[in-house]
Amino acid sequence: MILKNRLKELRARDGLNQTALAKAAEVSRQTISLIERGEYTPSVIIALKIAQIFDEPLEQVFRLVEEE
Repeated sequence: MILKNRLKELRARDGLNQTALAKAAEVSRQTISLIERGEYTPSVIIALKIAQIFDEPLEQVFRLVEEE
């Protein structure tokens, strides 16, 4: 199983760049970039913070999918 996310889509919707999202989530811009690319799995706390920033349920921001 791999973790997919909608960060890029949600950032565009809300007019946020990676730096602004990182500041709001209290992580580095590099962390946001890695999460978006699927190269880093965020902790539960970071994932919840990000979902809260977008005012979306966690399951609407992150989802588990079968590996292809």
